[in-house]
Amino acid sequence: MKVLISADMEGATGVTCPDDCAPGHARWEYNRRLLTGDVNAAVAGFAAAGATEILVNEAHADQRNLLLDQLDDRASLLIGTHKPLGMMEGIDRSPDAVAFIGYHTGAGQPGVLAHTYLPNTVTEVRIDGRPASEGRMNALLADEYGVPVVLVTGDDLCCQDAADWAPHAATAAVKTCVDRYSAVCLPPSRSAGLITAAARDGLTALAGRAAVGATAGPTAPPPGGYTYQVSFDAAHLAPAASYIPGVDQIDPLTVRYTLPTMYEAIRCFRAVTRVATSAVENCYG
Repeated sequence: MKVLISADMEGATGVTCPDDCAPGHARWEYNRRLLTGDVNAAVAGFAAAGATEILVNEAHADQRNLLLDQLDDRASLLIGTHKPLGMMEGIDRSPDAVAFIGYHTGAGQPGVLAHTYLPNTVTEVRIDGRPASEGRMNALLADEYGVPVVLVTGDDLCCQDAADWAPHAATAAVKTCVDRYSAVCLPPSRSAGLITAAARDGLTALAGRAAVGATAGPTAPPPGGYTYQVSFDAAHLAPAASYIPGVDQIDPLTVRYTLPTMYEAIRCFRAVTRVATSAVENCYG
């Protein structure tokens, strides 16, 4: 059985503030070890449940955070920027299951380091009218490829959020949110045990559903496609994002677009965030 791990950092063990996951910062250097530990704990659980191939896709910032020399040798690492599917690179390599490690809640939602792609700037994302975290949009993309989400790790609010968009996934809450920049954190020895157990249980449950023919194949997109609505924190960003063909400004802070597949919709969202980032000024956003 082949497993793809998408590894973000904000939801990793011990990470609670921007410096903890900002590449180049001393706190980031320290927390890279904790992120790698969370991934290794998941690899151990998946291997125990019979996984024969485990690919870890770097999904945070410049996507060069995990420590390769400390990675469990039962896994391989897909590392580096400019990947066509970003956080979900590898979903097109026919994995049987996908796991979201170190995930978090979305922009405008409670949760440790809550955001959607951009640390600030984006204040809310909705897909077909529903608030959407990175987890939700990535789960929709996985579903389009027929790949179930079997594990989600992050803070307690991320795990609660996951119950809505990955109801069959096992979860491991490695910290309890106090506010956006603080949490009650488990030490790595305890969080690793939770992650390993959840990974084992999630993949075992999937195998059980497959054995009785209870798993589903790819889900067809909605007849009208997927409609994204993206809101920003400054009024010059929506006009900038509307430079992209098909992206329409609907109020001073918000743009909307509809595309027939999640593959196209999520790639357009990445383009929207790139354009918005290019329009942000240092002092006034």
